[in-house]
Amino acid sequence: MSQSKAKKQRLKKMREGERNPEAGRSPFIFQDLRTRQTKTKKEQLYKQKYKNHFQGDGKDGSFYFAS
Repeated sequence: MSQSKAKKQRLKKMREGERNPEAGRSPFIFQDLRTRQTKTKKEQLYKQKYKNHFQGDGKDGSFYFAS
């Protein structure tokens, strides 16, 4: 696989004895800092508000006309 132009420049600087720019990166770049929020009671109650899932007892609100 080929190397990017930026990576080639970093490797060249390291060979010449200069400081590697990757060493200056923050350790937080590897962490997922997004906040996660649990669903509220209301969100859990209404999560299937418009879905018509089959419940197994045949009382799911659907019907069939046989001709």
